[in-house]
Parts: sequence; structure tokens; C-alpha cells
Amino acid sequence: MRQDHSDTDTVDVLVVGSGAAGMTAAIAAAHHGLSVLVIEKATHWGGSTARSGGGVWIPGNTVLRRETPDDDLEAARTYLTAIIGSVVDKEKIDTYIDHGPTAFDFLAAHSPLRMRWVPGYSDYYPEAAGGRAHGRSVEPAPFDARVLGAELATLEPDYSKAPRNFVLTQADFRQIHLGLRNPRAPWRVIRIAARWLTARIRGRHLLARGQAMSAMLRKGMLDAAIPLLLDTPLLELTVTDNRVTGAIVRRDGTEQQITARAGVILACGGFERNDALRQQHQRAPISADWTVGAAANTGDGIAAGAAVGAATGFMDDAWWGPSIPLPRQPWFCLAERNLPGSLIVNDRGVRFMNESLPYVDAVHRMYGGDHGQGDGPAENLPAWLIFDQRYRNRYLFAGLPPRQPLPRRWFDTGALTRAATIGELADKIGVPADRLTATVDRFNTFARTGIDEDFGRGESAYDRYYGDPRQHPNPNLGALATGPYYAARLVPGDLGTKGGLVTDTHSRVLRADHTVIEGLYAAGNTATPVMGHTYAGPGATIGPAIVFAYLAARHIATTAADQNTVSRIRSGR
Repeated sequence: MRQDHSDTDTVDVLVVGSGAAGMTAAIAAAHHGLSVLVIEKATHWGGSTARSGGGVWIPGNTVLRRETPDDDLEAARTYLTAIIGSVVDKEKIDTYIDHGPTAFDFLAAHSPLRMRWVPGYSDYYPEAAGGRAHGRSVEPAPFDARVLGAELATLEPDYSKAPRNFVLTQADFRQIHLGLRNPRAPWRVIRIAARWLTARIRGRHLLARGQAMSAMLRKGMLDAAIPLLLDTPLLELTVTDNRVTGAIVRRDGTEQQITARAGVILACGGFERNDALRQQHQRAPISADWTVGAAANTGDGIAAGAAVGAATGFMDDAWWGPSIPLPRQPWFCLAERNLPGSLIVNDRGVRFMNESLPYVDAVHRMYGGDHGQGDGPAENLPAWLIFDQRYRNRYLFAGLPPRQPLPRRWFDTGALTRAATIGELADKIGVPADRLTATVDRFNTFARTGIDEDFGRGESAYDRYYGDPRQHPNPNLGALATGPYYAARLVPGDLGTKGGLVTDTHSRVLRADHTVIEGLYAAGNTATPVMGHTYAGPGATIGPAIVFAYLAARHIATTAADQNTVSRIRSGR
């Protein structure tokens, strides 16, 4: 351990990271009377949460109990157990289900967190036992962030830029992504415009999605007087008598020791921005340039935990999503793959999956093998999303409205290719023209019959959520028949990595022999996922981050209280 550090701070709990997990842990620890300090490596707070859709998947929470038909926790338990399998201990799944509503309700009571059900946003496997086609996802209501004062200036920027007060919720997006194909779209656009105008007249600063969630939690921290240090990276953990007792950080250019009397909670994201770690643990092709996670997420917490003996798991997996490597940043394809008039092919010019699969599964198929893993080359990369001009005239694409010309720089960089015919398009992207032509012809036959005989696209309620209900007989199938034709290059992008420190049901970090590293906890993408290799539904990253961060803080508080009781008895007080 390093010696001779000055300016030592002492707190009960040190929280590393300021995303949903970090801020939840801080608020919960402070509620229990513990002194808390949050440190953040970046110059902004909010982490990947602030760049996300802000959805939360926690079955049985207050919003679901109020706004939807009864959400049976036993059905949710059955669902998670079925889709996750044996790669995660059932006790951990049960802990998530049983304590999720309590954690959610705690945040609602101790921060201005206000959430709404997203109507019909299906679980990702709604046909599985216990799955729900009408969904369990909730999202933040638009939030006036003026209450943050000067703190608002250091909020992590959103994934997509928009004018002030022009906010889109997930529910809004579902209504407008179909363009004029949805008769409700004009009314939704009017509603969005009215919200923007009202906010502008009243001098508000509205936020939505992950920006709103982060701002709500930050307000909870401010109300609890919890200090936050930005631009303060974790360098290493300090250990005394086999217990983690604090950390060495860099602050104002110098190293500083922070002592944590009760515990350290690592909630500083995954390693998606660390190319070396990605090359070491994940299958090629892989790149840190393809993620939409926060730039500061380079695996510092995972490395620090491993250095004191922590076990790691799921390092080969991520919260994947097929993405288009656009010049400024990758575009995570959420709805583009579900829409009629499009299909995905590999370098052999053939389809290899239901294009509307949940995004983690879609990338697993792109790589091939068991959960996308294997020793050889990726089976279905390179890959391309193929679509025609009618598709472009009807639907949003990569955030651009229908009919709007696609930027020339997208073509200049090779992210997109355009051609007059399918055969010419095949030549330009280097796939066999006869195979691609045959693939499109066969797909067009499926579009006419409404039955995808190869992969069953459009059969799941999740497929249809982003489909076009006016497209018959299948909302996800439409023929590619109107030139010009386009090919968008697809890469294995992600929302963040899944791999992290192995933890127990209290979020305590474990060694390879399953013994506890005392004083050390982890949550969010710094810890291994309760979701295993799968993804239950919209918000199944933030949901577990909240729950297990809450449980970490609660366990620290309980342990600290017990230790104080023992100390008082021993001292005769």
C-alpha cells in the first residue's frame, strides 16, 4: 500500500460513482445516519444513467401497482428464473424480486423521483412463463431541473442532443417513430410542442429519460447534504487487517487517502471504454468506440476490487445492441430493426436471426455460439441492415424524420451505402449479389404471407411493440421493393459491459472461494449482473443497480449499528 498521503478525509461510507447505483447507495446510507462521500472520476455526474432511456424494471413497484393490472411478484419470479437459468444463484434472483419494491419506494420517498408506467412496453420475452406483454417498465416523468441550481451545469450530457425543454419520453418515441403511419403521431407532436412552449414561457428546464432520473436522484443527494467530488478518480483501495478501509484517490492533481469507517461501495460502471480490457475479455471484433456508455467507464472499480482479491464474472458479455458506427457516435438500433421493409444479413448475404430480437440476443446471434461466445471468428459479422426507400419515407431512422436526406458524411465514412438495385448494393458492400437477391426475394414472400418461415419475426409481442400496426398482415414484415436501397453497417455496440465483481445478496464483494471481502460492496455494472446473459425488459440494468445499491447501504448501516452496540457493551456504556 502507498504511504505518506496527506489531506485524509474520514467518512462512514465512501461511494465511488454517481450514476443510479451510486446516488441510490448514498441516499440510503445517509438516511441511516451515516456520513457519506461520493466521488466521481468524470467532470460530470450521472454516468451512463444520464445517457440512458431512464427506464426501470422492478416488478411490484408502487407505479405498477397503481397504473397497471396487478403485477404478481411470483409471476415475475417465475419469469426471471426461466429466462436467466442456472448461471445466477436463485437466491440472488429472489432477493431482487423480494426487495425491489422496497428499494423503489424508498427512493420515491427520499428524492423527487416520479415515475410513470410505459404502456405496452413489453417484457423482452413476454411469451416466457410469467412474462407480460403489457410490460413492467416505468420511466421518469419530465422533471424541471432548475431546482438543482448550479449543479445542473455538471450533469452528464444526454446520448442525443435536443433544444432546451424539447424532451421526448419513451412513450413519446413509441408514438412518433412511425411518422405519419401512426394517426396518433400528429397529436403526440402537438403535445410535445405544447410541453416545450409551456416550459419556455415559464422559464423551466425540463429533462426526460435518464437525464430526468439522474437529476431527481441528485436532488435527493442535495436534500440529504451528501457531498460529491467530481474529477476525483479512484486509484486503489486501502486494506487494514483484511478489511477494506478506504481508498486512494486523485484530487486536484494529488493523491489523497479517504478513510471509510463502515464500508466502500463501488458503483462506477463497467469497462466499456477500456479497449485493452475489451480485447482481453471479449470476442473480436470489439471496440470501445462502439459503446454509448459514459466516457469515464474504464473499469477502475473492477480493477481495484480485483487487486484486493475479488473474483470477477461475466467479463465476456455486455448489454449489447446492434449499432451503426456513425461518425460522431454509434447509433444504438432500438426500433430500426423491427420496422417493415428492412432485414439484416451477414457477409454471405443471408439472414441469420429474427431481426426484431431483444438487442442483447441480437448481438449474441451476430457473434454466434452460446451467448455470443466462442473461440473462432464471429459467425455473422460483418452484418448489414438492408432497407429500401419506402422504409426511409415512412419511418424515423437513426433519429432523423422520414424523408429527410441522410447526411453525406454517413456515406463517406462507410457507415451507410446506397445503390439503385439490390445487386448493385451487394457489390458495394462485398456480399454475393445472387445470395442477397435470393434472400430479399424470399423475405418479400414472407412479407406478403405475413409469416416469417425462417425466424418467426413478428410473432412476439416484443417484436410488435416497435412494429407498424398499419402494415398487414404482419406489423414487422414489409417487402423491399422500392429503390434506391440502403445498407447500414452493424457492429456489436452496447449500453455498457456486464462483467464485474462477484457479489452476494447483500452486495458484498466476494473472493473466488466465496468468502467475503469485509468492507467492500459493489452494485450496478461494477458488479456481476443478476440478469445473467439475458435482459428481462426495458430498465433491467437500472432496476438492479438501484436495488442492490440500496441493499449494500442497508447492510453497511445494519453492520455498523451492530458494531456500535458491541462497542458500547464492551466499554460499559
